[in-house]
Amino acid sequence: MTIRYTLFLVLTLALTGFLGYGTFATARLLRTWKPERNLLLLPQENALRVLLALACIGLGVLSGVDAAALGWRWENWRIDALLGLGIGLALAYGFYAATRLLLHLGGGRFYSPSLLEILLPSNRREFWLVLLAFVPAVLVEELLFRSLLIGGLSPLLPPLVLVLAMGVAFGLLHSPQGIWGMAGAGLAGVIFGLLFLATGSLVAPLLAHYVANSAQIGIATQTKKGEATPVG
Repeated sequence: MTIRYTLFLVLTLALTGFLGYGTFATARLLRTWKPERNLLLLPQENALRVLLALACIGLGVLSGVDAAALGWRWENWRIDALLGLGIGLALAYGFYAATRLLLHLGGGRFYSPSLLEILLPSNRREFWLVLLAFVPAVLVEELLFRSLLIGGLSPLLPPLVLVLAMGVAFGLLHSPQGIWGMAGAGLAGVIFGLLFLATGSLVAPLLAHYVANSAQIGIATQTKKGEATPVG
């Protein structure tokens, strides 16, 4: 293991720990505190996400891992985009139906919709701004969890092991949302990871993730009940 790759490994794990702790702490805080503004629309938060995305790209370059292994390839982007679109929509509506059923059967025992309700836009203009804010948010998560933590660590561990491990980690970040919040996010994380491996590109998981989140926000905005499970 070279010094360069070791530095990449240390910085990537440190970034993962930082984001994980921040996400978990924020989610727990939001269970008892309701902010005055939609957190997705805070300028400083979006600026931070853009900087984190750039940091992830820098870490990928630092790793010395081939760009193809990191998923930085676009040869079949049209097919990958269609695949991501279809899977993203299927995830959104599948999780929506499952969440409605679990809320009906167990109330808040299995899932807490409080976080999603806070992120719901209050008007049409805010709805489009939320969809725009999803771009850097999803980009950071896909660059980190798929490109760096699967592609970047592939010289150390089998890709399928990394996919399962990242799915578990992705689910644990959503623990304040209840059992179904963790299970749904973890399952989505595994699906995005498998998409990454199957296509060899970030295009399909990136679009699937974005479409799933956007469609769920749209569904929840229409119902005004927050009956959907955000996947990240």
